[in-house]
Amino acid sequence: MGIWEAIIIAIVEGLTEFLPVSSTGHMIIAQGLLGMESTEFVKAFTVNIQFGAILSVIVLYWKRFFQTVDFYIKLLIAFIPAGIIGFLASDYIDAMLESVFVVALMLVFGGFLMLGVDKWFNKPTENQEMNWKRALKVGFFQCIAMIPGVSRSMATIVGGMTTGLSRKNAAEFSFFLAVPTMAAAGGYKLLKLLLEPEGQALLADNLTTLLIGNAVAFVVAMAAIKFFIGFLTKYGFIAFGYYRIVVGALLLVLLAMGVDLSVM
Repeated sequence: MGIWEAIIIAIVEGLTEFLPVSSTGHMIIAQGLLGMESTEFVKAFTVNIQFGAILSVIVLYWKRFFQTVDFYIKLLIAFIPAGIIGFLASDYIDAMLESVFVVALMLVFGGFLMLGVDKWFNKPTENQEMNWKRALKVGFFQCIAMIPGVSRSMATIVGGMTTGLSRKNAAEFSFFLAVPTMAAAGGYKLLKLLLEPEGQALLADNLTTLLIGNAVAFVVAMAAIKFFIGFLTKYGFIAFGYYRIVVGALLLVLLAMGVDLSVM
């Protein structure tokens, strides 16, 4: 992987990680267009640059991360379902990631679902406080995103809206929940690499590329979050629904044409 390829992949990660469009689907397209092989370093890189993306959430909302202990308790409650299922089903989830067909199908299915989200669930209640019941429900919705192509952002925002949260508050809690969730998932895979001599050498030899990738993902993710909150509050989910359908359909067409997209 060259520096420019790393920058492009990091831009894709930063743009799509917090938008309800499936970062996995876009990684597949980006790597396919760049003609990148699914080497061990490419796999490690796509996981590692998530740390840059989640750092953007902490920087943008740093005041929220330095408030009451209750904030962290709610995050922990929301994290627990995905934490347990993710740990127990890690190998199965990784195997599903290799299925481009599943990713494409979920993009299309999720796209049609998002066309109706505003009509079905945009009914905010007067009380917008995040309590433990809301946090737990969002946590269970996050488990749906273990199916590649669903989008963690989409699942958790919709989950929040079903509890009566406004689109803005549901999206912001989705961002907060991404921090422990992505840190745990990325940290687990990074730890497995560090426990192997080959993995240690792989990371050490490509340290500059990893640092550049994280820096790019950090900057782009900050811009994406600011854009998304404003756009979502004003226009809702419909545009993202149509976009998902187009991207998923494109992947299905490419698969039908025999294009090899097995890059994960």
